[in-house]
Amino acid sequence: MDQARQIERHPFDVSHRLVLSIAVPMTLGFLTTPLLGLVDTGVVGQRGDANALAGLAVGAMLFDLLLGSFNFLRASTTALTSQALGRGDHDGQQAIFWRALLLAIVCGLVLALTSPLLLRLGLALMGPEPAVARETSTYFSIRILAAPMALANYALLGFVLGRGQGSFGLLLQAIINGVNIILAIYLGLRLNWGVAGVAWGTLIGETAGMVVGLAIVIKSFLGKRPTPLAQILSRHQLAELFALNRDILIRTFVLLAAFTLLTRIGTSFGAVTLAANAVLMNFFLISGYYLDGLANAAEQITGRAIGARFRPAFNRGLKLVAFWSFGLAAIGSAFFLVAGAWLISVLTTAPGVREAALAYLPWAALTGMSGALAFLMDGVFIGATWSKDMRNRMLLSFAGYLLALATLVPAFGNHGLWMAMHVFLLLRGILLAIIVKRRADQTFMAAQ
Repeated sequence: MDQARQIERHPFDVSHRLVLSIAVPMTLGFLTTPLLGLVDTGVVGQRGDANALAGLAVGAMLFDLLLGSFNFLRASTTALTSQALGRGDHDGQQAIFWRALLLAIVCGLVLALTSPLLLRLGLALMGPEPAVARETSTYFSIRILAAPMALANYALLGFVLGRGQGSFGLLLQAIINGVNIILAIYLGLRLNWGVAGVAWGTLIGETAGMVVGLAIVIKSFLGKRPTPLAQILSRHQLAELFALNRDILIRTFVLLAAFTLLTRIGTSFGAVTLAANAVLMNFFLISGYYLDGLANAAEQITGRAIGARFRPAFNRGLKLVAFWSFGLAAIGSAFFLVAGAWLISVLTTAPGVREAALAYLPWAALTGMSGALAFLMDGVFIGATWSKDMRNRMLLSFAGYLLALATLVPAFGNHGLWMAMHVFLLLRGILLAIIVKRRADQTFMAAQ
């Protein structure tokens, strides 16, 4: 019996190099996204048309909400692929990929076909002026055509991350955003297409990324037994995928609601404080790039360890990712505390906004430390496919966040708003961390 158990295990080493080989390329890949946003804004801004610039901003925000809601495609694919890798199940990896790709394309086609309705709903939500709405409509109507390709890229990225191929993930991000940047400049400025040129650049960039990604992944399948369609469309596997995606989607919506509420309450403190909060949120977003990269490493290592039925890899992966997450968060917080005043002066020239931002700087500088455990735990629970726990603990965290807002904001104003955000981040991490050992004991015991 002991020998049979040993045969079922697939030991592998977890090292600092393994963690960083996933985290560093993905962090670099994530950093290309704000660069793309700056280029798009610069291209449209060069035309001197405020309506076009506002229309682009509204359109980009709508797509952040729309496509961000489908991030579960990336997360679930990473988790299931890493577990199949841990089991040494090559056929299962192929089936997971084709299943995720099929779901992504179907969802993308539904978005494209329902785009007129989505556009009307988006414009009703944002309420832009007619001239701005026309520019938004132009941008949206072109970019929505990229929905099937954009969601296919989520599946591709999830698959390569699940196999621990961080460099491949960086390549995909670089192709998508690189082609987008080049074409946005050429079409938007050189050909003077403006907002339409930026949208076409996005469409072509997503298509280029999908084509290259598919070519590389399919090439890796050559020489292996093709996956039967019946396995791809397995009712049991589809049910598992939909359940996992449902839980991650609920968690994502709650997360979006939390940050939307943060902004909404911030508006009650006036334009200057709202602007200061917007400037300071950039510090949290920057911290989020490397913490997200490390969360990707946690997803892959956790999923692979569970698939391999190898508890030592799970334990060591958790320790090493925690080391890098808290270490980099501490360095980042120290940097923002020291250089925050200078960064604020770079981000805004308004004296009132600068003064307000300086008053709340310590809260923003420490968000990386408060959020490090939350990012880490998200990676662990996604990789382990403990999605129900993650969903339920997110709902509990949100309840605690609402209570913090109700008590701290009336008492301390905008300081209380930042306190509530820290409460939310800490609750997300702590409520998951306290059940990690018990869930890991159950999972690895069940695998014996």
